[in-house]
Amino acid sequence: MKRGRGALIATLGLAAATVGVAAVAPEWILSAEFARQRLRAGAQRYAIELAGHRWSYLDAGRVKPARASGRGRSALLLPELPKPVIVFVHGFTGAKENWLPLMGALAANYRVIAPDLPGWGDSERLAQTDYGATAQVERLALFLRTLPTIVGHEGPPALLIGHSMGGQIVGLLAARYPELVDKLVLMSASGVRFEENAFALGVLAGENPFGVASRADLHRYLNIVFAKPPFVPWPFDEALVHRRREDAAFEQAVLDDIGRGPDAFALQAELAAIRSPALLLWGRNDGVIDPSAATIFQDGLNDSRTILLNACGHMPMMERTAETAAALKDFLR
Repeated sequence: MKRGRGALIATLGLAAATVGVAAVAPEWILSAEFARQRLRAGAQRYAIELAGHRWSYLDAGRVKPARASGRGRSALLLPELPKPVIVFVHGFTGAKENWLPLMGALAANYRVIAPDLPGWGDSERLAQTDYGATAQVERLALFLRTLPTIVGHEGPPALLIGHSMGGQIVGLLAARYPELVDKLVLMSASGVRFEENAFALGVLAGENPFGVASRADLHRYLNIVFAKPPFVPWPFDEALVHRRREDAAFEQAVLDDIGRGPDAFALQAELAAIRSPALLLWGRNDGVIDPSAATIFQDGLNDSRTILLNACGHMPMMERTAETAAALKDFLR
């Protein structure tokens, strides 16, 4: 067999295998892509049992083993000093993998931890269980109390970051459990009454504007959350559609709580109880949580500063990774 013909047959065989996997087991496609992203960010995936759930979380920037200093027999083994810890909390329809670009940018200087909240991503979801904001606050508080056993030293994380729904959850946690929060970042955070945009009006009308049941829906969703949507080729878009379609009822139930329930704007009433310094980080083109929300947060918080990123939508950690990393480092300093 000629070499060129053999390569062509091998390529066609690989393509056929990919089609088969995408059709039969689309989760395998996502798992392989997430593994590639973890490798690039230097992150490892771990699991822990807490609050009646199995949590999955990413961990990057781990302290390296003791290194030798000096020569010969006089060499000393010097342990690396603990790094400041940053904990990331994802938003509605999000997952720990949303943070991988930012984790890769920060891991050299920080220990970075990103869990999937119970019910989401690879963490356990139980039937007939409340996954609204208040319930997740209690679970996240337990995760933060357990954090010293993960990172190897006591104290709250140097920075607790919540995005969108995750911002609503960490904001409530900071108000109710101030001992667990040193500094706080609210990134495109929900939980306050901002200027109503098309997304907000859809939520208040009982819809799920993030709902995805087809590839066309997925690309519409990407146009909502990004100022400049990334290209997601087949079969990855098909795999994402499969996951979102399976989560449709769960998403609707959570949105009923965080967007329309009695606690939807509880955070706004509790802002004055937050004593931690806060960074408010928004994209100027956020079509989900309008940037007017940052003004409401700033008016209610005791100590805050605001950064608006140009040409950026609802996902600063993915769309403006370098600028977001620089803002976080500056806030920590």
